[in-house]
Amino acid sequence: MKRMTKLVNVLHHFLYTSRKAQQTDLLLLGTLLARQNKELPVLDNISSAEFKVFSQTGDDGIIQYLINKVYTPETTFIEFGVENYVESNTRFLLKYNNWSGLVIDGSEKSIRYIMSDDIYYQHNLKALQAFITAENINDLIGGQGLKGEIGLLSVDIDGNDYWVWKAIHVVDPVIVVAEYNSVFGIDRAVTVPYKPDFVREHAHYSYLYFGASLKALCVLAEEKGYAFVGSNSIGNNAYFVKKNRLGELRALSAEEGYVYSRFRESRDKKGNLNYLSGSERYECIKGLAVYNVMTGQEEQL
Repeated sequence: MKRMTKLVNVLHHFLYTSRKAQQTDLLLLGTLLARQNKELPVLDNISSAEFKVFSQTGDDGIIQYLINKVYTPETTFIEFGVENYVESNTRFLLKYNNWSGLVIDGSEKSIRYIMSDDIYYQHNLKALQAFITAENINDLIGGQGLKGEIGLLSVDIDGNDYWVWKAIHVVDPVIVVAEYNSVFGIDRAVTVPYKPDFVREHAHYSYLYFGASLKALCVLAEEKGYAFVGSNSIGNNAYFVKKNRLGELRALSAEEGYVYSRFRESRDKKGNLNYLSGSERYECIKGLAVYNVMTGQEEQL
């Protein structure tokens, strides 16, 4: 038993040391890329600024580009749907730029992981476990002492993204990163109808029925005083900047900045990945209900 305990301790130490070394290497690479990124001119396509350190794809680079081009005196962020925060849009902001922030996720296990990570004591980070709704989001944010202008908001909850962003008024982010559902296409401004208990995997077996179209988010952004400045190269995140902070950045129409995703994350009725691609994905959810944010009416995909 003592040998087993010793072996477990040795393994734990090895994994911890390996992870620390990996984090150091990532930050070194990120530092070099961020310094190069800072020298970029104003780009026609913000995806040209991409690089990945902790983000899912190249969003770390886009965010660095934007904070270097946009006046953001309040260096605070909020991010929803972070899981265990190992992969996220704001971790590099926290580690490299020393921003402070609030992360929210519905999983108690994920929040415990974040709070046990070295990052939690090394930086001014708050982690909150909660299932986010349009009704509770302002209380969740305000309850952590945040109000007024913040630097960045990242919304990625695979469901009521449009409705939750629409509801937020307690903070006023300069930059907003919002996930869109490319499968919904570019022609209509639609979102899933609001249900407080919406869960992507329960809404439809395919996992393709969630969120909002890019055009719907652009309509909402206009209502809130934001300009759409582009998408990442894989077609899942859209970027918005307060119009009064736009500077030399160019505002785009939804059509100009839309990127058609090529994710093959769909599932069959048994829950197995079936790798639908292209228009097959839309055909799988065709006929399901969506809410048109321009007409205020429910319709079908």
